[in-house]
This record gives sequence, structure tokens and C-alpha cells, in this order.
Amino acid sequence: MSAADVTATHDAHDTVEAALRAQLGRALGGARGIVEAAVPTIAFTVMWVTTNQLKPSLIVSVAAAVVLLLVRLLQRSTPQFVINSLVGIAVGAFFATRSGDAKDYFLPGILYNAAYAGAMLVSIVTRWPVVGFLIGSVTGDPTAWHKDPGMVRLCSKLTWLLMLPCLIRVLVQLPLYMFDQVVTLGVTKIALGWPLQVAGLAAMVWVLARGRTPLQSTAG
Repeated sequence: MSAADVTATHDAHDTVEAALRAQLGRALGGARGIVEAAVPTIAFTVMWVTTNQLKPSLIVSVAAAVVLLLVRLLQRSTPQFVINSLVGIAVGAFFATRSGDAKDYFLPGILYNAAYAGAMLVSIVTRWPVVGFLIGSVTGDPTAWHKDPGMVRLCSKLTWLLMLPCLIRVLVQLPLYMFDQVVTLGVTKIALGWPLQVAGLAAMVWVLARGRTPLQSTAG
């Protein structure tokens, strides 16, 4: 983050909580980002239910993501969230094509969520919760927040809330993957995707709304 960005953040938000709420809102990508993340998975699942064939399902899924990306580019709007989705779909398609098993389309997502949850758990246990570095990105000092025990506790609590959606996805989807429940995997990937993330972020925002930590104290 540049010095100008930090200054702008200080001007717009006078508390850590307000600054973090703004950061989380940008990370979510809005309603359009939610739709763009869900459409390729919906396309894959519907095509699989209709044809029970892997190749057409993969083609339709990737094509849907490419169309969404082209629309973004034509509109000159940020393609970040579509590109993220497209990369995930491409990796899933690679896994499924390599094994010839449709369930492997969902394996990278399960592994990603497991790794993400594990990394966040380690950050909490070591008392360097990842949400703290969001504060650092706002204030321009990546580690100053760690000097305040109260801030470390707040960031640990927020990191738990950020981790829970990832953990829930693994606990629900891994058994489905092991028992070859492709259609149910598709449904749960959508249901436990952005809706669950929104719920987790809403809980974080609720926690943040209860506090008023001056932004200057964290930066200094």
C-alpha cells in the first residue's frame, strides 16, 4: 500500500474497526463478484446432471468463466474476481481431466480450504493472526498492531471467524468427495461458497461494529 493510500485511509476512517470493515467490503467483490464466482460451478453441475459426461461439463464451465471475463474486459472493469474463479476452475478441470473422474473437479477447492484453514489456525496459535496484517496494510506498519495485546485478541477472534467457512467446507465436502457424490458436491460448493463467506464476514463486521479503536494508536 502506498503512502497516499495510507493517508486516504486515515482520512476516511478514524478507527481500526471502520478501516477493516472497508477492507473486508473490498475483498468481497460485491454482488457481482458473488455471482461470477458461482456461475461456472452452476454450469458444471447442471451439465453433469444433464449429460453425466465429464468433458462437456468442463467445457461449459470454463466457457462460462471466459465469457464473464470478456464482459469484464469489454466494460473496462476489474477482472480480479473472474480471474480468481477462472484459475480455480482451470485447476479443477486439470485434476478431473487427468483422473477422468468428475469428483476431482472439486478436489482443488477442498485442498485449498484445508490449507487456508490450517494456515490461519497456525497464525492464531502463534499469536500472529492473519487479520492483524490487514490492519498493517491499512496503517502502513505491518507489525505495530502486535504490540497491543488487546489488538492481538481482537485479530485472533476475527481470524477464527474468517477460518470457520473454510473449515466447514472441508468437513462437509470431503466426505461427499470420498463417497463420489458429484451432484451434491456441486450444490454444496455453491451453498457453502459466497453465502457462507458473506455470513462469516457479516459476523466479523458485527464484532468490529462493537469497538472503536483509534487508528492512530495502531499506526504509532
